[in-house]
Amino acid sequence: MDSLWFSDICGHHVSPFTMLDFDQSCHRKHGFSLENKLVFGRKLYKQALTIARVVSPSQLAIVPSPDKEPVDPDQNHVAWTSVKQERWEGELVVQGEIPLWLKGTYLRNGPGLWHIEDYNFRHLFDGYATLVKLHFEDGRLIAGHRQIESEAYKAAKKNKKICFREFSEVPKHENFMAYVGDLSKLLSGSSLTDNANTGVVKLGDGRVVCLTETQKGSLVIDPNSLETLGRFEYSDSLGGLIHSAHPIVTDAEFLTLLPDLLKPGYLVVRMEPGTNERKVIGRVNCSGGPAPGWVHSFPVTQHYVVVPEMPLRYCAQNLLRAEPTPLYKFQWHPQSKAFLHVMCKASGKVVTSVEVPLFVTFHFINAYEEEDEDGRVTSIIADCCEHHADTSILDQLRLKNLRFFKGEDVLPDARVGRFKIPLDGSRNGKLEAALDADEHGRGMDMCSINPAYLGKKYRYAYACGAQRPCHFPNTLTKLDFVEKKAKNWYDEGAVPSEPFFVARPGATEEDDGVVISLISEKNGGGYALLLDGSTFKEIARAKLPYGLPYGLHGCWVPKK
Repeated sequence: MDSLWFSDICGHHVSPFTMLDFDQSCHRKHGFSLENKLVFGRKLYKQALTIARVVSPSQLAIVPSPDKEPVDPDQNHVAWTSVKQERWEGELVVQGEIPLWLKGTYLRNGPGLWHIEDYNFRHLFDGYATLVKLHFEDGRLIAGHRQIESEAYKAAKKNKKICFREFSEVPKHENFMAYVGDLSKLLSGSSLTDNANTGVVKLGDGRVVCLTETQKGSLVIDPNSLETLGRFEYSDSLGGLIHSAHPIVTDAEFLTLLPDLLKPGYLVVRMEPGTNERKVIGRVNCSGGPAPGWVHSFPVTQHYVVVPEMPLRYCAQNLLRAEPTPLYKFQWHPQSKAFLHVMCKASGKVVTSVEVPLFVTFHFINAYEEEDEDGRVTSIIADCCEHHADTSILDQLRLKNLRFFKGEDVLPDARVGRFKIPLDGSRNGKLEAALDADEHGRGMDMCSINPAYLGKKYRYAYACGAQRPCHFPNTLTKLDFVEKKAKNWYDEGAVPSEPFFVARPGATEEDDGVVISLISEKNGGGYALLLDGSTFKEIARAKLPYGLPYGLHGCWVPKK
C-alpha cells in the first residue's frame, strides 16, 4: 500500500508560499507526455479476488472533529466525513442481479478529504478530490477509489497546510508581505488551486479528464488504476484562468465557455478529439452587470449553444479577500438582470439575447429546439435545476450546516426551471416550472439524461430530490416531463450521489437502461445502487467495506 503522504513528483522542495508548477519535462523524462495519445491497459481480476489493497487500521487517516462542540454520532454523517484512506480496491458482493449487458466503468468525482492535519475546511466544494470507480463486467462489480494527486493536494500533504486558494479557503499567511506575494500570484493564476474535484469526462479520443473551474485544474487520469497521469495542457493561446466546470463532451467534440472578467463576456470554444487546442466559435458580450455571471454549466441544442448570464456574478473584490463572504467569489446583482444568449454553432453568430426572470442554477439539464409546421426553429427550451433566484443554497453547503442537521426542514426550495427562448426577435424569454415541484419534494439538483438525447427533445431526467424535512437532497428521482410526474427512491438516513443513466446497447426506448448511484448511509456504511431506468425499481446493490463521502459528477467509460 502506498503511503498516505506525498512528496513533490520531481523531488523539488516546496515552501508554503511557493507555487508548484507542473513540470512536464519530469514526466517526459519518465516516458510520459500529454501530447501523446494515451493508451490505457486493461486490468484483469482473478476470480477469487474479494478485497485488495486495503490499508491496515494503523494506516487509516485520522479524521478530526468537524467542530469544537461535542459531536453527536447520529449527526456526523459519513457523507460529510473525510475519506478514511487514500486508496482502496476490491470486488463487492452483489445482492440482486447486474445486467450482463452492463460492461464498463462508472467514474464519480467529488471532494472527499475535508481536512489537513487538525484544520477543517469550511465548504463542501473545498475538499480534495476523491475519484471512485465501479467496474461492471459479466454480472460482477469491482470497486475502488483513490485521491487525485493534484499539486494542491500534494503540497498540502507535504507542508501540512493549505497552499493554494480553494473555493472558500485561502493559505494562512505568516505576515503581510507573504499576503501581498500571494495576491501577486493570484493575478497570474499561479496561486489558484488545481484541485480537480468537480467533474470527470471521457473525451472522444478516449482520454479521461477530471475538471474543476480553474483551467489549470484539468487533470488526466487512468480510468482503470485511477492514477493521476498529469495536467491536461491546453495547447492554444486563449489564456484565462477559469472555464465552465461542465463542458459539453461527445465523441465528436468538446465545447466550453471561457468567462472574460476584464471585458465582461464569454468565449464559446470547441476542441476536436485527439487535440489539446481550443478554437473560438464566437464571443458573447454581457448585457448587464460589472462582470460575467457564474457559468458552472450551460446547455446546447443540435445547432445552438445557450450562454446563461446569471445575476450571480464573479467578483474580483471577493476573490482577493482572505476570508470568505456569504457568496464566496461572487456577488448578487439583481439590478443587472438576467439574460440568455443563443449562439449558432456553425457561424459563431449570436442569433438572439433575451432577458429572463432572475434565476440561480448550478446545473443545466438539457435543451432542445422547437419547430413550426414547416420545420423552422421558433424557440429553444432549456431546462435547469433552479433555486428560485435564492443564493442561500451556496451558504447552506457549508460543512458545518451539513454535519449538524437538527431535523429541521432547512433545504432551500428548488424546481426544474424551464426557459423558453423565442427566436422571433422578442426581447424577453419565459421561466416556468417544467412540473409541479411537490412531485420531487421541492428539492432538485444533480441531473443526468440519456446521452443519446443531448440537445434533442427528451422526456426523462434523473436527479436528486427531497423527502422533507431535510437539509440536503436525499432521494433519487425520475422525472417525466410528458406526464409531469416523478418517481422517487428513498432510503431513510441515506445521502445518494448523482444518479447516472447508462442506456442498454440497442435500446429504442429513452429510459431503457440502468441508473447508477453511490449511497452514503447514516450508520457509517455505504453501497453502490442500480435502479431500472424504466420502472425505477432497485435491481442490485453492493455493500462497500466502509462508507464513502458524498461525491459530485460522473461519467461512463464503456468496455471496448
